[in-house]
Amino acid sequence: MPTEVNWVEAIQPLLDKYKNKKHPLDYENVYQLVVMVVLSAQDSDRHINQIAPKLFEVFPDMHALSNASADALLPFINDVRNFGNKTKWLLSIAQQVKEDQHIPSTLDELVKLPGIGRKSANVILRESGKPAEGVIVDLHVVRVAPRLGIATGADPVKIEKQIMNVLPPEQWDAGMAISFLGREICRPTPKCEVCLMNTVCAYYQTNKVS
Repeated sequence: MPTEVNWVEAIQPLLDKYKNKKHPLDYENVYQLVVMVVLSAQDSDRHINQIAPKLFEVFPDMHALSNASADALLPFINDVRNFGNKTKWLLSIAQQVKEDQHIPSTLDELVKLPGIGRKSANVILRESGKPAEGVIVDLHVVRVAPRLGIATGADPVKIEKQIMNVLPPEQWDAGMAISFLGREICRPTPKCEVCLMNTVCAYYQTNKVS
């Protein structure tokens, strides 16, 4: 890990590139965002975007969802991974929150809801325009952050802490920026030559052909 990298400076071009870029989930309001974030865990954003419109036609808000039964919800999400638990989680969230305006807006309150961990809560806060209280660490960040050298290991919680330790809160959107980099450039087979981070990337510096 190249300790000489000043990550506060080095990460800024990446933050600038992806500043204000919307999350790939195609939501229209915070209610839809919460539902889609829960559904997307261990599934793909693309798949959730495909199934969501019909779901929201029938359950357009938290109030409608709070009155739903598992049998009523199931046909809309039965091809989503882990749909059994997600059905329970969504109904429980709706019954606790009841109305869209009561959706929590802090990380501590969001992670108390079933099916919402730190990553999901951080996504909800970002997309709601709330100040970052943590760093989004999804599967792309787990792959890319250790390659860059800004973090080590494969534990999302530890990676989040490491990034929070080297960057000030105003740069904590780096998680989503790193995720976008992972989706577009730093794929499982990375396109290092076109990556704007290759001058500071530990993986590139180690593996580039001299």
